[in-house]
Amino acid sequence: MISIQSLTFQYANHLPLFQNFNWNISRSETWAILGPSGCGKTTLLYLLAGLKFPTSGKVTIHGEKILRPRPHSGLILQDYGLLPWATVRENVALGVNVRQFYGADGKHTPDNFIPKDNIESWIQRLGLSEVA
Repeated sequence: MISIQSLTFQYANHLPLFQNFNWNISRSETWAILGPSGCGKTTLLYLLAGLKFPTSGKVTIHGEKILRPRPHSGLILQDYGLLPWATVRENVALGVNVRQFYGADGKHTPDNFIPKDNIESWIQRLGLSEVA
């Protein structure tokens, strides 16, 4: 379950994007976040991913307060930030290599982690074999 309780978020020198915002999402529910540019859609996703933090209130996932980026979550936005000088394979490998460096808990590399096998499976899964 995702729970947002009494969330307020405000960028410096701006009006609050969220003020006393509450939202609960149960397991297996599907939601869409819609709205005009600048209304806070991306900020909300950043808050859920632990990339930004509330001015006040709290965001929890499965009862755990989000205090840092979540190692088992991913976020791909409209501007997904590919490295233009890298190949498709190198761009796919980047996420795996970062995970290997920091490890699943964000602190160290697990002993049983084999990134190279993951890269090829993702390239195939995404249908990128011919361009990688």
